[in-house]
Amino acid sequence: MKLEPGLYQHYKGPQYRVFNVARHSETNEELVFYQALYGDYGFWVRPLSMFLESVEVDGEQVPRFALVQAEPSLFSRP
Repeated sequence: MKLEPGLYQHYKGPQYRVFNVARHSETNEELVFYQALYGDYGFWVRPLSMFLESVEVDGEQVPRFALVQAEPSLFSRP
């Protein structure tokens, strides 16, 4: 599944900017490269499968990260 770069909201409330999806050099696993938009504005990676999964909140399935606004990628492929 393709992940759009842009602004995402975590189900607990904080927002993050997703830059792109990268591949692990040893396992070829797809990893999401993103930045927290709060605190120290740290950079993070998380497996794409985990980023896209749903979690249960008050008995309801909700996305772990929901797209708020798509943005053009800062990194493009030739």
